[in-house]
Amino acid sequence: MEGHRRLNRRSFLVRGGLAAAALAGGGASTLANMATALAAPTGALYNAAKAKGILYGSSTATWQFEPDPAYAALFSREAGMLFTEDDLLWYRLKPTQTSPLDFSYGDRAFALAQANAQPVFAAHLVWDEGLGDGWPQDQLYNLSTQEARSILFGTIQQEVAHYSGRVKAWVVANEVTDAKRKDANGFWTVEPYYQTIGPTYVEEAFNLAHQQDPAALLVMNEFGTESESSAATKRASILKAIDYLKSKNAPIHALGIEAHLSANRFAQNFDTAAYRTFLANVAARGLKIFITELDVLDDGLPATISTRDAGVADVYTRFLSVALQEPAVKIVNNFGLSDRYTWLQEDYPRRDGAARRPLPFDENLQPKPAYNAILQAFQNAPSRTPI
Repeated sequence: MEGHRRLNRRSFLVRGGLAAAALAGGGASTLANMATALAAPTGALYNAAKAKGILYGSSTATWQFEPDPAYAALFSREAGMLFTEDDLLWYRLKPTQTSPLDFSYGDRAFALAQANAQPVFAAHLVWDEGLGDGWPQDQLYNLSTQEARSILFGTIQQEVAHYSGRVKAWVVANEVTDAKRKDANGFWTVEPYYQTIGPTYVEEAFNLAHQQDPAALLVMNEFGTESESSAATKRASILKAIDYLKSKNAPIHALGIEAHLSANRFAQNFDTAAYRTFLANVAARGLKIFITELDVLDDGLPATISTRDAGVADVYTRFLSVALQEPAVKIVNNFGLSDRYTWLQEDYPRRDGAARRPLPFDENLQPKPAYNAILQAFQNAPSRTPI
């Protein structure tokens, strides 16, 4: 499986867009033939979640499923929703400041989802990362107000219009609050669009997305709410931001909780009562709650696979046993299904060199203790009204 470890989003890009070339040379028909052979999800995770009114899904990207039919088959079987991991990020969609929008990657992801009867969770309309090499460092900060408005809102308008009616939920604003560097409403003041456009950029983005796709659920997506030292203040910032957006009648429908969990002292640092209260406070504001990017960083656990897998599974159990008690939690998405494709191996490799094991399936696409933990959490969850 060494080859699969090396095939990450960066190495895929370096290879010069082989997927695009494959499509130009007949690869599109290959994808179409594969997609028509796939059926609606039948996996145990999907069905256990569905039985309780929860939609279970996963992220994926063209660089994962196109060259890997075994992984595509796993995704079609287990995921009830497709979260766009990479294909709508600007390194794909708008690789330079002056590039016209390239919907080819997103279109192929949408085609896979359609063939699998999977609703699409599209990400992200507003984010300060995910840029291509064609964007000089700090370029977003160097834009004039008019340039920033034109680039950001022009892209949102075109992108949402292109996929209007085909998206279950949009991440409109990704990682726009902060625990420390924040304004009175909890918004991150260092965000480049906050600096160039001003604090109204978030509400403007929600309004524009709603105008272009009025049936879609619109989401603010945030991290760092669980066990980090700043989790309590981050949760407070998120609630303030929600209150502000609602006071402006912005069409925010759900809070996305990334849930990139860390195994390092999770049991000691995860305040279950405070977290349950936080989720209830979000729900009391009339918002749905979507767990959008669930995985477990296995720091603090030994390299031994059996011990590490048990530790990762324990984190899933502890988190989901609390989160799923809140009936407003309607979606649970893993950030990838298999350790074969995990951003944590790419961005945060272990110091001891052991491959990361954060997801329910291993590199050989076999279920792990994490799979069983997620399955049991769904089985133990109270029922709720599905979205």
